[in-house]
Amino acid sequence: MKSLIILFLALTLTSFSKNHKHVANRSSKWVISENSSLVVNGSTNVNKFSCSIRQYPKTDTVLISEDQKSKILLSGELHIEVKNFDCNNQIMTKQLRKTLKEDQFPTFGIRFLSLKETSFLKQKKDFVKGLVEIEIAGITKRFEISYQLNMDKNTMLFTGNQLIKFSDFKLTPPRKMGKLIQAKDQLVVVFFLKMEAVS
Repeated sequence: MKSLIILFLALTLTSFSKNHKHVANRSSKWVISENSSLVVNGSTNVNKFSCSIRQYPKTDTVLISEDQKSKILLSGELHIEVKNFDCNNQIMTKQLRKTLKEDQFPTFGIRFLSLKETSFLKQKKDFVKGLVEIEIAGITKRFEISYQLNMDKNTMLFTGNQLIKFSDFKLTPPRKMGKLIQAKDQLVVVFFLKMEAVS
């Protein structure tokens, strides 16, 4: 059970280095489920809007391992396609994709870096904080995110949200109908990631 919990915590204790100095004693592969989703909530000077990727149309695999010094390593990265955003409004969807520079940067990335709390989970559900890197339009920013971790047999779920700004990534908020409707700089990114163990 302790071994499974260690692998579970590894989702947030991440190293993306290709040359690890220590040989892993234990490792486990996890695939990102298509049931994963990401929602971006924002507002304009007129109303609110919500743009989402309701399914993750990939089968990316991450490798979680523990080396001889009990250090947790995770090899892998999420690449999300900008074209899959849907704002339930054709004009806003087009403007958001344009704002994110889809033609130059068709994907954006999410990387998990570290975990602030390192105590072992004693229950199937817990709340933790960790450092995450988000890369959009070629700009990478680091954030501290609070999220909820859930474990159920061979499935791991983590959900959370993070405030970000278009200006964090040197982007100008999208506009509709010229300058009459202007999106505000601040966004709330809500994510739900489901990972399943690969047998």
